Amino acid sequence: MNVEIKVVTRAKKKEIKKEGAGLKVKLISLPRDGKANEELAGFLAEVFGVRKSDVKILKGEKDKRKVVSIPVSEGEFESRMAESPERF
Repeated sequence: MNVEIKVVTRAKKKEIKKEGAGLKVKLISLPRDGKANEELAGFLAEVFGVRKSDVKILKGEKDKRKVVSIPVSEGEFESRMAESPERF
């Protein structure tokens, strides 16, 4: 499933929430040397229960707005996002 994501870097804690049809993800890392992208892939893998290597950035590698491929069904995506965000 391809998901539009707005990334906020330099946050105090990692957080994910649904925003419109996409997601807003807060990350701790700085946007340097691909560290924020690495943290994003790892965080999404943790949230959706997939391998980090299966999470692919399709668009926006160097932008705050990205399109990311996550290998989950739409139903699984919705159920994971309905869970309490505090667990992440």
